[in-house]
Amino acid sequence: MPISRTFVATLSAVALATLSQFAAAADQPVIGLITKTETNPFFVKMKEGATAAAKAHNVKLLTAAGKQDGDNAGQVTAIENMMAAGAKTILITPSDAKAIVPAIKKARDKGVMVIALDSPTDPQEAVDALFATDNYKAGVLIGQYAKASLGGKPARIATLDLFPGHPVGAQRHNGFLKGFGLAANPATSNELSKPAEVVCMADSFGDQAKGQTAMENCLQKNPDINLVYTINEPAAAGAYKALKAAGKEKDVMIVSVDGGCQGVKDVAAGKIAATSQQYPLKMASMGVDAGVQYAKTGKKVAGYTDTGVTLIAGKAAPGVDSKDAQTGLNLCWGKK
Repeated sequence: MPISRTFVATLSAVALATLSQFAAAADQPVIGLITKTETNPFFVKMKEGATAAAKAHNVKLLTAAGKQDGDNAGQVTAIENMMAAGAKTILITPSDAKAIVPAIKKARDKGVMVIALDSPTDPQEAVDALFATDNYKAGVLIGQYAKASLGGKPARIATLDLFPGHPVGAQRHNGFLKGFGLAANPATSNELSKPAEVVCMADSFGDQAKGQTAMENCLQKNPDINLVYTINEPAAAGAYKALKAAGKEKDVMIVSVDGGCQGVKDVAAGKIAATSQQYPLKMASMGVDAGVQYAKTGKKVAGYTDTGVTLIAGKAAPGVDSKDAQTGLNLCWGKK
């Protein structure tokens, strides 16, 4: 039975369409996003930002995360897998600022552009670029707010920090002290300053339960603490729970950093006096934009880009620029 010309033409059209799809897929840039965890609302919002930007640019986005904060081995494996899958740009929030550097070097040596989001590497120059909050400035803002709000009262400070040696933890801690007007290391230092006004320092790992335990221990050492700095809002929530259990929640001011929706709600409720809000969605979308540009032109981004920070306060403090909790809720990330 002879094959009709119409059938042949239809087959040809299908074949051409299929070849075009394969060609388009081959030309589609591949960008990887590696976060510290998949559960923290900050990184959930970062992934949302990258996904939306990838869809807008017709980019193939690969995503991965460590099992928990500090899982360097998981991030190393993710870099290797993404390179094997053809990623030419990798965006990463480093869990271990130093330990991840050799894996990043291997990727860059093979022509992959690597951009750190939110957290710098150590050294910062280990990546092509950094898109992040100015964490020192975030600390300075809440330090200034706390100083103005105390109104000249002597400060007895507890700091619930991240963990030793992490750049973000050091920058926020030292920035807070600087903003308060106390002796503090510069933004380039990963060492935590401890002036006499700081009567207790404890590691919270940014975790609510660990933050609560840390606050309980600090209260045992010095029941007269009247100001608490926390690395993030989950740690602040833990601190508040410990203070409330001790009947001290109305006598102690808590200041923090992050600007997640739950944290801003805690500002509105008076649990946290003020927080410095950062913008993970913006970091991720800028990273994808840079990856697309690299795929099209071969031009890599370089250096540090500040993605912004805003002080969100329950009550305004004299001489300190801040926005109210409603503004913070309009810009927050996580569940509203």
